[in-house]
Amino acid sequence: MLNQLLDGGLLLGLLLPLFGTTLGAGCVFFLKRQIHPLVQKALLGFASGVMVAAAVWSLLIPAIREAEAMGGPGWVPAAGGFLLGVGFLLGLDVLLPHLHPGSRDPEGVPTSLRRTTLMVLAVALHNVPEGMAVGLSFALAAQHGGDEGLYAAAMTLAPGIGIQNFPEGA
Repeated sequence: MLNQLLDGGLLLGLLLPLFGTTLGAGCVFFLKRQIHPLVQKALLGFASGVMVAAAVWSLLIPAIREAEAMGGPGWVPAAGGFLLGVGFLLGLDVLLPHLHPGSRDPEGVPTSLRRTTLMVLAVALHNVPEGMAVGLSFALAAQHGGDEGLYAAAMTLAPGIGIQNFPEGA
């Protein structure tokens, strides 16, 4: 099973989000000035749309199907996980020092960290759930014996997150 996934591009699927972020961040070497605000808003809007689509079709719907296959109401675990994720992020927003765009002073607990360090930490923290989502989707495909539908969902999610990471990195 796992060999099929490895032969089918598991490593590539897991690295695609990293490539998207890296390529987006590499734009700093080509853009001498700030990105026009309209272009920046369009890129972030595109990234948001891709992420919402990936979350619904590659994460929430498979979670609902898995719960239904186990004999329970499908929406309960998906809604519970969604609410736990919201609570977790709200907690991090209160606890961790962070900067909002255009702000000079960090929010959260007081810190002596520099703006650059705060930005790197924010990007890293943002990418953890995305990595978990991609890893979980491939693990689910492996758990079901390399199920082609689940594997296709994982291989769709990985480049989707990679594509939405490009404008975020830029």
